[in-house]
Amino acid sequence: MGFDRDRRPRRREQEEKPEWIPKTSIGTKVKSKEILTVEEIFALGKPITESEIVDVLLPDLEEDTLEVSSTQRMTDNGRKMQFRAIVLVGDRKGHFGIGAGKSEEVKPAIESAVKDAKRKIISVPLGCGSWECGCKQKHSVPIQVLGKNGSVKVLLKPAPRGLGIAANKVVKKVLTFAGIKDAWSFSRGHTSSIYNTAMAVSNALDSLNSMRYSGNWEGKRKAE
Repeated sequence: MGFDRDRRPRRREQEEKPEWIPKTSIGTKVKSKEILTVEEIFALGKPITESEIVDVLLPDLEEDTLEVSSTQRMTDNGRKMQFRAIVLVGDRKGHFGIGAGKSEEVKPAIESAVKDAKRKIISVPLGCGSWECGCKQKHSVPIQVLGKNGSVKVLLKPAPRGLGIAANKVVKKVLTFAGIKDAWSFSRGHTSSIYNTAMAVSNALDSLNSMRYSGNWEGKRKAE
């Protein structure tokens, strides 16, 4: 199954779960409310290894299954088929993640992908880097960024407020979940690969976190 343009993002229904017992020091601090945001974890340089951490810090995450495909591998007993799910999570406020999961059944594969996406959550510094707009609202990417994954390259440029997201459906979905409302996008390579395209966007946005700058992202724009 491929990407379904009519599929609407959903929030996972609240199910009764066993009490979370943290297995890491970061998890313990989150549960005791010593850490209140994911940005504090990133500032410590620590990875998120428990999906429950994100459940506590970002309770408004939405989920959307980008793709479910079947895979096969040879074993001593013959061919073994599994399902591979690609899931996108985000709160539309500057946080998103993309994860993959495999299982012999579709539902467990999706659940595994959701947990993987939460462990790979990314904080996106939003801004407005468009000369045409010139506002101080955080509605676009602050500067031009390029992301690559496999053969796919995705270039993101700041856009004026009200333009919307000029991109294909996969890029648009990821940007929307990340909280970006306006952006220009240019894609190259084997863009029919949903995973590579989504990860190229993710890598482009995540590159903002590794850049050095002075002051705020607002009003910053890469010189052309």
